[in-house]
Amino acid sequence: MRTDDRLHRAAERPTRRLLGRMSRTRVWLFGATLAVYVAIVVGVLTTSKLVTLDWQVMLWRPYKQWPQIHAFLDYFVVLGQRGPTAVMVLAWLSWRGWRRRTLYPLLVLGTSLLLLNITVGAVKYGLGRLGPHYATTVGSAEMFAGGDIFPSGHTANAVVTWGVLAYLGTTPRARRWGSIASALLALGVGATTVYLGTHWVSDVLLGWAAGLLILLALPWFEPAMASAEAYLATGWARVFHRGNRSTARSLTALPAGALAREGADGPESTSAARLPATAAKTPAGGPHTAARPAAGRQAAGRHERTTTTPAGSRRPQSEHPRSSGPLVHQQARGRGITG
Repeated sequence: MRTDDRLHRAAERPTRRLLGRMSRTRVWLFGATLAVYVAIVVGVLTTSKLVTLDWQVMLWRPYKQWPQIHAFLDYFVVLGQRGPTAVMVLAWLSWRGWRRRTLYPLLVLGTSLLLLNITVGAVKYGLGRLGPHYATTVGSAEMFAGGDIFPSGHTANAVVTWGVLAYLGTTPRARRWGSIASALLALGVGATTVYLGTHWVSDVLLGWAAGLLILLALPWFEPAMASAEAYLATGWARVFHRGNRSTARSLTALPAGALAREGADGPESTSAARLPATAAKTPAGGPHTAARPAAGRQAAGRHERTTTTPAGSRRPQSEHPRSSGPLVHQQARGRGITG
């Protein structure tokens, strides 16, 4: 019953949560970030001064200015790759959800990564911008050339993946420090891609804006996540109840009191209790007589029954069969009876 109550509470937990509500500050931040996002895209499409900045930084080649940190940044940029970061955060959120008996952290991570793949992937392949190492014309925006680096996927993924940890903070202090840590990490990953020459500056700027938009929009998807959590919890409760019913059905197939006898006398008594009532009662003849079919016992004659003579004779010496024979003959001879 305790497990059933816990499952029902897990199914009802999303309905008690205030879902889909955006504060005015969050709405204002979302609108401002969206305006910045559109401005960056327009600036690159029109080959504005933003594209000039991209070329200036690329031709400066930061990786040649500070070669001593190149090896470290090669490993640091992995914190923005989708696979390794998703595995690390998934492990942490799985443990956290298991402790609290809820799927909410995993649903938040899954929803944010799904939004990231859809929005960032669509813009990447739709604009088709080439990276700095594959640029062909100095001063060109290198748009619609078959590339896939605008916006920066490493940067957007760092913002979303590490920002989810701050979004799931349980206290204002945890959310505050988590936001600061995830922001610094995302800034570092984006700057590292520019240092290594794999992205333009505008790619990184757009990646920051794209990741922030996803984090700011998560409250709008809270009703869908709550419905998914309730559906999964209800399905799990049904499977659990079905397993309990099948177990109870197998236990009720045993005779009454079999489990109690097993606990008191051991497994041998339970196996004996599962036999039919006619076979469970062993007659005086021993176990072989109990194994014989009932019909055979009814049709069998007196001479076919198993003898139950004890090991030692209990008859008096005068009634023993071997001594009665000579005694009868002696009495017959004394009376003159010939046989």
